[in-house]
Amino acid sequence: MGEPEHLHMTYNDIHNLIRAAADRIAEFKPDMLIAIGGRGFFPARVMRTFLKDTATKRNIPIHAIGLSLYESLPGTTAEQIGNEVIRTQWLGPESGRILLGRRALIVDEVDDSRKTLQYAISELQKDVERELAALPESERKAQRTQFAVFVVHNKLKPKLGELPPDVPYYAGDEVEDVWLDYPWEAVDIDEHDRLAFAERQH
Repeated sequence: MGEPEHLHMTYNDIHNLIRAAADRIAEFKPDMLIAIGGRGFFPARVMRTFLKDTATKRNIPIHAIGLSLYESLPGTTAEQIGNEVIRTQWLGPESGRILLGRRALIVDEVDDSRKTLQYAISELQKDVERELAALPESERKAQRTQFAVFVVHNKLKPKLGELPPDVPYYAGDEVEDVWLDYPWEAVDIDEHDRLAFAERQH
């Protein structure tokens, strides 16, 4: 069995995908971005260039959560890598309070198995539900957090995770199940771009 096919994406590729997607995401009116780090940091920052908080006309704040599915972390076993989502960073003890009443767009680079996205929404929703339970019932509906998801690339493959049906989902582009090489992972960016342009000639 050969090596999986690689697809090298340039910074300009990513920038243009996000710019195009922002027009669609504007309908959701996010007032908070949650980057799944470290892969979601760059897409979230670019997204903020094209989206403003519709209420305040200001930049949308970017928060970060750290989740790892494929990374070998201290204390993780071989069985856990690729099977279990490990939480490495969260919004803090006030997570639910930070989220209350917000329209939060969760940002990641790629939707592969969907496990990470399922975990993120499920755990963030649990934090929100804990805060809502402390409110008078009459106030809960207005304070319920609305979530949406944006990924730069959605891989066209069977998913192991699921997203709630009421969560809007946006993808910059859909690709086959290939190995995606992003520019922020490259050590030699010139070589990375050379490979990207060479792939386009075939």
